[in-house]
Amino acid sequence: MSNKIQAIRGMNDILPAQSPVWQYLEGTVKDLLASYGYDEIRMPIVEQTALFKRSIGEVTDIVEKEMYTFEDRNGDSLTLRPEGTASCVRACEEAGLLYNQTQRLWYTGPMFRHERPQKGRYRQFYQIGVETFGMATPDVDAELILMTARLWQQLGLAEAVTLQLNTLGSNEARARYRDALVDYLSARKDQLDEDSQRRLETNPLRVLDSKNPETQALLADAPELHDYLDDESREDFATLRSILDAAGVKYEINQRLVRGLDYYCKTVFEWVTDKLGAQGTVCAGGRYDGLVEQLGGKATPAVGFAMGVERLILLLETLDVIPQEVMQTVDIYVCGVGEGAAKAALLLSDQLRGEQPWLRIQTHCGGGSFKSQMKKADKSGALIALLLGESEIEAGQVTVKDLRGGADQQTLTQAGLSDWLKEHLN
Repeated sequence: MSNKIQAIRGMNDILPAQSPVWQYLEGTVKDLLASYGYDEIRMPIVEQTALFKRSIGEVTDIVEKEMYTFEDRNGDSLTLRPEGTASCVRACEEAGLLYNQTQRLWYTGPMFRHERPQKGRYRQFYQIGVETFGMATPDVDAELILMTARLWQQLGLAEAVTLQLNTLGSNEARARYRDALVDYLSARKDQLDEDSQRRLETNPLRVLDSKNPETQALLADAPELHDYLDDESREDFATLRSILDAAGVKYEINQRLVRGLDYYCKTVFEWVTDKLGAQGTVCAGGRYDGLVEQLGGKATPAVGFAMGVERLILLLETLDVIPQEVMQTVDIYVCGVGEGAAKAALLLSDQLRGEQPWLRIQTHCGGGSFKSQMKKADKSGALIALLLGESEIEAGQVTVKDLRGGADQQTLTQAGLSDWLKEHLN
């Protein structure tokens, strides 16, 4: 007998017991985005490899080490998308949605990176992303941050996350700072850890993200990013901060926050938590005004963010803030015992779904004794069971059994059942 085939390491199933939490999170985010006037866009999970090399940067860890890249039958190099921003820009530019237009968009779906799997970080992971185009002023940066702050309130996470904020300045200012940082670090290269030495040659701003204590100590006397900012970036950052202050959104300025992708400029931000150990970032984003032009379009201001679904779910579970009703997937379980009962149960269930489509009704199928059906009714998590036996069918009645509250069992006419359910289950 051959061995059983198992899932690929780091690519996990989402089982029925887990799905309600995913639906709760995704539904909450979807409703919030709709309330801000954002439209959904859906992109393919496979893109030309060149899209990510040009957008993310060929010397980043993602492109060098983590992408799932392969040649198709035509010899074209294709890649499973490692992030959503580049795909969204490509889709909008291809469809003519960007030039002289503003767009507020969101998407959700799987991303793929070949890295070491650990709790909250997987090789196939899910993100919810938001991208805006055509708005150069910092009010839209503020809108995105205010939106995420409202989401944390709705999910019960507001006290568990902290906003870290920075500005990278214009591309020119960032380049000047990069040169100053390289000069400083090059004179001390032998004191850097191995990973930082490599980054010094490829992506020096990422040295600021180093987790090595010796490197962080060395950075204490490094040039400060904000000393190299252009006037426009300073003014935009001040405006952003004034809006957040007026809205009561607390934040920390973190000049070491640079984000890992080459296309960021001006505003960058991360929402972080100390409740999940080392994997503390749950949402991150910033402005990327040069990316559309970099990918062949007209210069277009843009800003967005992405949040990790698995990590947010882990945080919801860790803090035990998932509403109890989220896990209840069935309101009514309909049982039928005796001749003609299975047919009658199906017809009654279908009638109730037509009259009250908001009710979640599961009908017992597969036969079995009254006792076995009641066990399944209880296991379903339903609030009540509707019982149909031969006597109920003949009399046009139904027996209602409370599975959770301990109320007395009662018998109703089938004609009056709908009104009773409206009164007791709404």
